[in-house]
Amino acid sequence: MSNQTGSEVENLSGLSVTELYSLAEAVIDQLADSSTLTLPSKQVAGLADTHERVARKLTGVGYQRVLDVEERSAYTVAGYTTLSMFLATGLRLGRGAATRRLTAARAIGERRGITGETLPPNRPATAEAVEQGAISEDHITIIETVLDKLPSAVPPDKVTAAETQLAANARLLSPTDLAKIGDRILAHLDPDGTLTDNRDRQRQRGLTLSPQDRQLMSSMKAHLTPAVRAQFDTILNAWAAPGMNNPDDETPLYGAVYDPDLDRHVLADAQTRDTRSQAQRNHDALAAICRFVLGHGGLGEPHRLPAELVITTSLSELASQTGFATTATGTNLPIGDLIELAADAHPWLEVFKNHTHEILHLGRANRYASKAQRLALFGRDRGCTGPNCDVPFSRTQAHHAPDWALGGTTDIDHLGAACGRHNRAVGPQPGHWETTILTHGPHTGRMAWRPTGSHDTWQINPIHHPHLPPGSKLEEPQPYSSRRPSFEGQSPPMAG
Repeated sequence: MSNQTGSEVENLSGLSVTELYSLAEAVIDQLADSSTLTLPSKQVAGLADTHERVARKLTGVGYQRVLDVEERSAYTVAGYTTLSMFLATGLRLGRGAATRRLTAARAIGERRGITGETLPPNRPATAEAVEQGAISEDHITIIETVLDKLPSAVPPDKVTAAETQLAANARLLSPTDLAKIGDRILAHLDPDGTLTDNRDRQRQRGLTLSPQDRQLMSSMKAHLTPAVRAQFDTILNAWAAPGMNNPDDETPLYGAVYDPDLDRHVLADAQTRDTRSQAQRNHDALAAICRFVLGHGGLGEPHRLPAELVITTSLSELASQTGFATTATGTNLPIGDLIELAADAHPWLEVFKNHTHEILHLGRANRYASKAQRLALFGRDRGCTGPNCDVPFSRTQAHHAPDWALGGTTDIDHLGAACGRHNRAVGPQPGHWETTILTHGPHTGRMAWRPTGSHDTWQINPIHHPHLPPGSKLEEPQPYSSRRPSFEGQSPPMAG
């Protein structure tokens, strides 16, 4: 570093964090306007390397900002109920990137102990490499994935040695090649799998459904325990056998191939007509099992919507047989599939005219919403009404506005769907939310939110209504909300 550069850094030491970020942004803007056309090619390549190192350093500083927000619960002041929601929605990272960012921050960031002392990073070698701009977030993800797979019986000193070795290799290798090194480390520390016990298997178990793609298809990723794998294999052997549960067959055979009432000659004929792959048979078996569970009351007595298949659509989409219907779990269905489901099942189907979002008044003198009210709420809200919350309706509660504790009633024109976190986030303190039902304007009848005590514009959640304009300006509602228990004189909205 030159003397001039050193003196410039000393001059920066008196600036606040806010001023430093403003200066950094100004420098980045200046870099964006700079040209490298007059520089030799070798220097241009060197600048690209420098840029990557600086960007990684800045990302490392960002991890500490994430922990700062978590330590002070600053996300609540910004209007979010969890740190993950703040990262995914507030910073617009998305759920996957938010999870990776939080995992990296907790791995390499410094924390404060109970008595206020600064604690070292959980992954010191990785943290040092990030501080020097030598590795990226993808490297950190690989390191954490490998270390998470280590059996609990591996001694702490060997875990530390593995982290040090992975961080050293991350300085030299791409994330893809680093993953191969990780596999070798796992094989070395537990070559025959004897260190892995049931606790490790239970810790790693999981099943994840991806979001629907543009064709409304979904992929499934699972990590099954040996017991579940054994049971699932047995079920597939019976339900995914050739000739069984084939939706393309003119006379399909449903159920298990071992059914004693099944005519073996009929099965043999069905097998000759079956041209599906094993993967397709597995899918069709799962579909048949789902129909069997739903049709035989496998979800229990359906007092609540999660125990049933509930679907909503608009009158125009149903009439034209185009567009999509939406289930209470948040899945989109082509109208053709909806009609097919309705033909051989008994789903609840709600159809609303496409020009209104108001719902029928189904009020009852009870703190808990009735099933009829829940059905009506699903038809209007389709999911949590909290700002930018993507929780589907099946995992929501009926939220009162005004709140029940403040004299609110369980009338349909004072209810809205809210997930557990958003429902608990409503209150009178700073960092809480207040809610209201809009009584006029383009979103009449829908629940709106804003931070408690603020004069911000009321917010509605656009995520569950992608067909609506996302930037619709809300008009100020009439005075009844979660903080104002008096709402006499208000008449309930009616369905068109």
